[in-house]
Parts: sequence; structure tokens; C-alpha cells
Amino acid sequence: MRELRPGVWHWQSPHPDWVENEDWWPQLVSSYAIELGDDFVLFDPLAVPDELRERATAVVLTAPYHERDARGLGLPIHTPPADTWQDWVDKFGVDADRVRGMESEDLAWLRAGGGEGHFHGPGPWPFGIHAYAGREDNDLVLWLPAINAIVCGDSLSDFGEGLGIQLGGRKHVMEEDVARGLRPLLDLPVELVLPAHGEPADRTALERVLS
Repeated sequence: MRELRPGVWHWQSPHPDWVENEDWWPQLVSSYAIELGDDFVLFDPLAVPDELRERATAVVLTAPYHERDARGLGLPIHTPPADTWQDWVDKFGVDADRVRGMESEDLAWLRAGGGEGHFHGPGPWPFGIHAYAGREDNDLVLWLPAINAIVCGDSLSDFGEGLGIQLGGRKHVMEEDVARGLRPLLDLPVELVLPAHGEPADRTALERVLS
């Protein structure tokens, strides 16, 4: 764990569901803890250090499949909604007859009332956050003006070759589409880029990806 700047902590942990020779993303994933006003928010938390966990007041997920340790923390969770079966058809070209009526397992317990869940899409969020859609409306890039930083889901990640746009097998979008949608970030005073996969980066890396 390290403090990137006052009030912003980063650490990496091995993802328990990672499978060697199957998953295309590195086993170590990133989490963050950030002071935002009176709140102490955990972003995509996994293996939260005790001294940070004791202070935490809420969890924010950049994507519904970044649940990680959120369930066990007993905190309010702010997250994009899980995919619907129609999303699977649109995003991955899955046969509609094979999945019609099915529900995602992502955050099913939270949708069933197993915790305090707040579901948000692109636009204003609590804690002064503004969410931008990445490769889809529920894989987000979160703008935190209080610290001039963005926290990124998988759409902007570093899977071992530097920060880049990751499509993850999506059929409905191309890299240029994602870059075009995220270019408004370059009009903001972004100083820190905090991806859920990979090490923290800076504005130069963001400009390289989106320009």
C-alpha cells in the first residue's frame, strides 16, 4: 500500500478468481481508498488493509463485475447495474434464444436486497463524482474533481503493455468509438489516472490513449 498523494491510497492484490493460461489480464489488480469530503471511499476493493478498512464509509465499483470484496465489507455500495440478457446479445453476439430471460450473477445478492446498493449510470454520482461511459454504459470512468483524478474500469486498463483501451471481446464497439466518447476527459484538469488493472498513470498516458 502507498499513499499517492495526501488522501489517496493505492494497493494491489492477487485476484482469487484468476486462472493461469485462461485469463488475459494480470493476476494483480488495483484498488484505491480516497478521502472525498467527509467520506472515505473504497474503489473496486480487494484485500483492503485494516487501517483503511476501519475508516471506510462506502464502496464504489467501476463495473458490476468488480465486486471483489465489496460484499464482505458491510458498507453502502455504489455501482453500475449488471448486464441484462439483451446486453449479452448486443455486446457479444450471443444467440438470443440461448440466453433470453437469464440474469447475470454479478451483484445478484445486492439486487436481491442483501445489502445497501445504489445503482447508477453515466452522469452525476454521489461524492462529487461524474461518471463517463467507457466501452459500455456500465463499465465506467469516474471523474473525481476533488483530487483531479479519474478511476477507470476495464475500458481504460493496463494489462501489461501500458494504459490502453480494452474491449474484452465486445462486438458492438471499436477502440476508436471508446476513445471518441472519452475525449471530453481531456478538457478536464486530470492529473492522476487510477485504473482497476495496472499501476496508476498520469495525464500524459491518458493523452496518448485518447488522442
